[in-house]
Amino acid sequence: MGWFIRVVKGMVISLGFILPGVSGGVLAAILGIYERMLRFLAHLTRDFKANILYFLPVGIGGILGLVLLSRPLEFLLEQWQVVVLWGFAGAILGTLPSLVRESGARSRRDRADVVWLAGTFVVALVVLYLLPAVAGTVPANFAGFVLAGALIALGVLVPGLSPSNLLLILGLFSPMLQGFRDRDLGGTFLPIAIGAIAAILAFSKLMERLIERHHSRVYHFIIGLVLASTVLIVVPTRSAETIDYAGAGAGTFALAVVAFGAGLALGLWTAVLEGRYKSAHPGE
Repeated sequence: MGWFIRVVKGMVISLGFILPGVSGGVLAAILGIYERMLRFLAHLTRDFKANILYFLPVGIGGILGLVLLSRPLEFLLEQWQVVVLWGFAGAILGTLPSLVRESGARSRRDRADVVWLAGTFVVALVVLYLLPAVAGTVPANFAGFVLAGALIALGVLVPGLSPSNLLLILGLFSPMLQGFRDRDLGGTFLPIAIGAIAAILAFSKLMERLIERHHSRVYHFIIGLVLASTVLIVVPTRSAETIDYAGAGAGTFALAVVAFGAGLALGLWTAVLEGRYKSAHPGE
C-alpha cells in the first residue's frame, strides 16, 4: 500500500512540472517527502539502496503523471483557461496554512521573518511580471529544453518556485506539454532530464544546507514566492502564454469563482490529510 501511495505522490508532484503556478517542491513538502528527498539528492551515496527503493515509485508516478496528464491539461487550458487557472490559484492558496505551520516548526516567527516574506513577495512579483520584456522567448529546441529541465529541478529543490510560470514567460510551456503528450523521448524528455540532473547536482547540497541552518527564513521566502506566483497566474502579463480574459463573460467568471472555491477547499483538505499522515508516519 505504501508503494502505491508513493506512486500517487509522484503523479501529484509531477503536476508541479506542468501546472502554471504550482511548485513540485511545495507539493513534495505538502506530501511529506520534501526533506527526505532533498537529503537523498544532496547525498546520493548515503543509504543509496533504501532511498532508491523508497523513491522509485515516486519517480514512476512522476513519469506517469507527465504522460497521462499533459494531454487533458493542454485541452483544458485551451478551452477553459480562465476557469482552470483560477482553480489552480485556489488550490495553491489552500496549501499555504501547511507552509505557514512548517515555517514556524523549528523556531518562533520573528519580525525579520515577516520582512523577509514581504520583501520576497514584492521582489518576486516585480521580477516575474517584467521578465518577459527582459528575457524574451527561448527557442523550443534541445538547448531550450535543457534550460526547462534545470528550471523544473529548481522547482523541486526550491519549494514555491513554479517552473511552469517561468516556462510560460519564456515561451517553452506549450512546446513542453506537446512533447510530453507526444512522448518525444529524444527531443523533449532527454534534454529535460539532462537539465534536471545538472541542476540537482549543482544545487541540492546548497538547498539542504539552507534548510538546516535557516529553516524559518527559507520557508518564509517560499511563502513569498508562492503568493507572488499565485497572483501572476490570474493577472495578465506580457507573456504570450499569459491568462487571457478577452471574450470572457459573466458565466466564465462565475465558473472561475466556483473553481477557485473548489481549488481552495481541495488545497486545505490536502493539507489536513498530510498533517494527519505526517503525525502517523513521522520522519517521512
